[in-house]
Amino acid sequence: MVETPTDLKYAETHEWLRQDGDGVIAIGITDYAQDALGDVVYVELPEVGDQLSAQDEAGAVESVKAASDIFAPVSGEVIAINEVLEDAPETINESPYGDGWFFKLQMSDPAEMESLLNAEQYITSTEEED
Repeated sequence: MVETPTDLKYAETHEWLRQDGDGVIAIGITDYAQDALGDVVYVELPEVGDQLSAQDEAGAVESVKAASDIFAPVSGEVIAINEVLEDAPETINESPYGDGWFFKLQMSDPAEMESLLNAEQYITSTEEED
């Protein structure tokens, strides 16, 4: 069964967001997304210092089955990337909500979080896709 933690926010494009305090958020892809992709073999991440607007393409994830773009769910500056993923992209499959995070943003407009989905809304949106 696919896991969808209730303490996170979600984008319809299958990214999750976790608030780490002081306007910093961690972003990754959901368990649903990594399950649909299959074994992840490569991840392209943004650069530290990149300025992203909500819905900007921020990178890509490739699996044995498909490639998918990663989008910035909110606007801000990239302040950290998960360098572990460069050598161990399978971490995304093993721990999508933990060690498999992609990058961290310093949000420029925290109000953008209000347009994101809660866990229940995200689960409903994935059921409509299936």
